[in-house]
Amino acid sequence: MEASASNLIFHELIGLVTEIIGSTNPTLNNIKGRVVDESRNMLVIETEDMDEKMVPKQGNTFVFHLPSHSADQDQRVKINGKLLLSQPENRVKNIRKIRMR
Repeated sequence: MEASASNLIFHELIGLVTEIIGSTNPTLNNIKGRVVDESRNMLVIETEDMDEKMVPKQGNTFVFHLPSHSADQDQRVKINGKLLLSQPENRVKNIRKIRMR
């Protein structure tokens, strides 16, 4: 299943480009890069200068760039990190439970 704005919180995040647009920790604001790893509470973001930043999900607002089929038009999805708090493998399974209702 392809990631979209409606199912992104249930989708695999590794490989997506993201940026932090709001954070309770001001040093994390405006970090931008590709998600290279994910745990229950953290995202590891590889920045453009090849640094890996460990960013907590809680307390941050992310904008994820979803690749689009049309040229040069990425879809941008704003998500509160609190919605992503879960083990990635369990979060991906939850889409099936919602569809079965």
